Amino acid sequence: MTPRPTSSGSDPKTPKKTAEETAVKAAKAVKKVAEKAVAPKKAPAARKTAEKPTPEKAAAKKAVTKKAVAQKAVTKKAVTKKAVAKEAVAEKAVAKKATPEKAVARKAAAGEGTAKKAAAKKSPAKKAATAKTPAEKAIAKKAVAKKAAGQEPVADQAAAQEAVAAKAVTTKAAAKKATTAGKTTPAPAAAKKAAPAKAAAKKAPARKAAAKRAAPETTSVGTTAGSPTPAPAPEVSAALDAGERERLLAGTHHDPHTVLGAHLVPGGVAFRVFRPYALAVTVVAGELRAELNDDGDGFFSGLLPLAEVPAYRLLVTYEGTVQDTEDAYAFLPTLGELDLHLIGEGRHEQLWTVLGAHPMTHQGVAGTRFSVWAPNARGVHVAGTFNFWDGTGHPMRSLGSSGVWELFLPEVGEGELYKFQITRPDGSKTLRADPLARRTQAPPDTSSIVTASHHEWQDEEWLSRRAELPAHKAPFSVYEVHLPSWRPGLTYRQLAEQLPAYVRDLGFTHVELMPIAEHPFGGSWGYQVTGFYAPTARLGTPDDFRYLVDALHQAGIGVLMDWVPAHFPRDDWALAEFDGRPLYEHEDPLRSAHPDWGTLEFDYGRREVRNFLVANAVYWCEEFHIDGLRVDAVASMLYLDYSREPGQWVPNEHGGRENLDAVAFLQEMNATVYRRVPGVVTIAEESTAWDGVTRATHHRGPGGFGGLGFGLKWNMGWMHDSLDYMSHEPVYRKYHHNEMTFSMVYAYSENYVLPISHDEVVHGKRSLVSKMPGDWWQQRANLRAYLAFMWAHPGKQLLFMGQEFAQGAEWSEAHGPDWWLLDPGYGAQADHRGVQDLVRDLNTVYRHTPALWQQDIDPAGFEWIVGDAAEDNVFAFLRFAADGSPLLAVSNLSPVVRQDYRLGAPDDVPAWHEYLNTDIGKYGGGGVTNADVIKPEPQGWHGRPASIRLTLPPLATIWLRPA
Repeated sequence: MTPRPTSSGSDPKTPKKTAEETAVKAAKAVKKVAEKAVAPKKAPAARKTAEKPTPEKAAAKKAVTKKAVAQKAVTKKAVTKKAVAKEAVAEKAVAKKATPEKAVARKAAAGEGTAKKAAAKKSPAKKAATAKTPAEKAIAKKAVAKKAAGQEPVADQAAAQEAVAAKAVTTKAAAKKATTAGKTTPAPAAAKKAAPAKAAAKKAPARKAAAKRAAPETTSVGTTAGSPTPAPAPEVSAALDAGERERLLAGTHHDPHTVLGAHLVPGGVAFRVFRPYALAVTVVAGELRAELNDDGDGFFSGLLPLAEVPAYRLLVTYEGTVQDTEDAYAFLPTLGELDLHLIGEGRHEQLWTVLGAHPMTHQGVAGTRFSVWAPNARGVHVAGTFNFWDGTGHPMRSLGSSGVWELFLPEVGEGELYKFQITRPDGSKTLRADPLARRTQAPPDTSSIVTASHHEWQDEEWLSRRAELPAHKAPFSVYEVHLPSWRPGLTYRQLAEQLPAYVRDLGFTHVELMPIAEHPFGGSWGYQVTGFYAPTARLGTPDDFRYLVDALHQAGIGVLMDWVPAHFPRDDWALAEFDGRPLYEHEDPLRSAHPDWGTLEFDYGRREVRNFLVANAVYWCEEFHIDGLRVDAVASMLYLDYSREPGQWVPNEHGGRENLDAVAFLQEMNATVYRRVPGVVTIAEESTAWDGVTRATHHRGPGGFGGLGFGLKWNMGWMHDSLDYMSHEPVYRKYHHNEMTFSMVYAYSENYVLPISHDEVVHGKRSLVSKMPGDWWQQRANLRAYLAFMWAHPGKQLLFMGQEFAQGAEWSEAHGPDWWLLDPGYGAQADHRGVQDLVRDLNTVYRHTPALWQQDIDPAGFEWIVGDAAEDNVFAFLRFAADGSPLLAVSNLSPVVRQDYRLGAPDDVPAWHEYLNTDIGKYGGGGVTNADVIKPEPQGWHGRPASIRLTLPPLATIWLRPA
């Protein structure tokens, strides 16, 4: 394991003991050493192993103990300056042997002639190096007796020091044997040669500075910042101090890795583990097994005399089980400086790759990286099935000013449930789903799930050609689908077996899927999102959804999805006040609460929030191969006064009602998506006359704003006007004639889609066929005529599921389309089949007729023949392809047949023939047609040099093309 920085919980600056206290402890220590010389002690408890203690290990242990004896061999009573100086020399000599990597002199009592006395000590020290063990024992006993009597002759003091040095030499040989035998016990202190006596003669001020120095901050293994020779501090405790414990228990520690895990400290390596409910924790490093002390409250610690942090594992004992695991606090951060910089700048375009939960291999260990943005949190923990939903023992570290918290949990993998346990600024706690979770539980459950994709895409051919034509210059007819109710009960994979075939048979170029992102309330149809990065789990896994998209692409069908960046619900486990304060929502209540839906609006002025949304748009296109995003409720984002009364909103910096932050966000989102994912299209559901919705972002309009940068825009005006016209009885339609023609006044101001969406067939609005006046025959005739008028009108088409076969009931997410209407056993099945057949033929002719789509955004692609025949309820216009090829569309929206109806016509077309007629019997009509070729007559009409005479069937639309 890579060593962690020196623990901030260690503090070697303990108060210096009085001379009397030191002398008493020293006498006891010397006596104990003398007793050990006679009866060697067993291996220490912290070194428990399966093997019996060896003589070599016992010898090594004695040498370590001698270190403490030499450090504290001071007289019980008043000590002369001369004796103190000699004691300091002995302490230094042994310290040099006991701690090879910490050769810094300890503090010695100040006195005259210190250097001189230290030099005089050099000769006894050399003699001690060759002392025999029996002599050492005798000298030790003599020293104990003299000290007990209060005597301190210099000769006896020197003899005691000789005994210590002699024992060190003996222990050195034992340590070499232990190392050769492959033992894990570290080399003892006495393995070093005695340091020159002059090293002990450093001036008192220098010693004082070294003694006062706190546990140094480690910059790398065995290296101390600012000093190559760290100061020894044998009295250091591995246990955490009260402050660190309290912060960890309260969930407010911002950097647990600095105190938990393994750390080089004076005296060895401190191991600290925080495992609530554990009964015991043992460190295992090779053959070394050391049981840590139980410090209470789930804390365990131990100080092992190791020279460096080893590779280790933990054996954590719980009631009835033992867990063998890596230590989560032995790992470096998994996020790099560049990632954190981009997050801070709000420019990480693949944010989902760094935030959230990601299975990975880190430092050679498999696990999961958890990371979350929560800048206001006092602490964040990971809770999940892997820790029984108690995140206390898994605190995350804060990665500086980025506001990101991170933790790598070894041996946690795919399928685990998790949430983030956040300590708010007021100290309270909240358990939150991951904002960037890429998989979630199926509602009503709300947990996030660790996941990774294993899907192998098969849509290379589709992706390679989808950018050949921009959407506004290509055939583009859309079938809108609410997946959970299209065929209730089907999963993504089951839908993949049916939906592509059905859509392809009907000839639609694209499907638009109503919000796929996870949402808690099904009745919102997916428009109140809580899991912006997770496909809804109602129908399967994220890879199952990829499978469906892949199947649609292989069938030649593009995939659009509704995307909802305008608002989010207030659920207390999701985004609302995520870290205890407004974070994703605006901090101003006037700008955060959505007045219509009881939801919260995003704070588009905060760069991290913009980043969250922009990256989300890219995510669906890159990770799921989505071909386009229909952006919901754009108007509610653009206006500060949207659905607000005076006094409920604050003007922008220029005094206007435009939400400048939202404008900047939409521009950034569109620019980023088009740059990163060629061939996609973004579509705005924008219900006002905002200037430049589909204009490029760098082109400024009359209002001073650059375009929003969308590819297409829903033509809500056309939809409302045309449906209003069609809902009137034909006898009254002449008074509403302009509702069908007004759209051409602004048809080229944007790149439009003509939408008959789910919004028009719910909540009492009735289904499309039920909006039509008259009896059942007339309703179906009106519907057929309206659909053909729509497909011929400039703009792209969108039709919601169920309307393609004239479903009579309103749509409900609870049961979906009434497929039984197409059952052969149903008596009126032919009526519904007829409308479905018409939709199929409309799409087929449309795709093969460039005049209907090639110049949708160019005025040169359209000409009125007659747009003012209000008394007749007739509309006639020409559509042109780029090469000038025409198509003539004529709608008679009155219930009467009009024989020999004269229309002006181009004089360069020698003959016309009927290409499509909504009144034929196949579709359920009356069969009034123009069977013969129609030739122009030289009689001018409607301002044209030639004219043609047609039979116009009742409540029908016909298409003519050159014969």
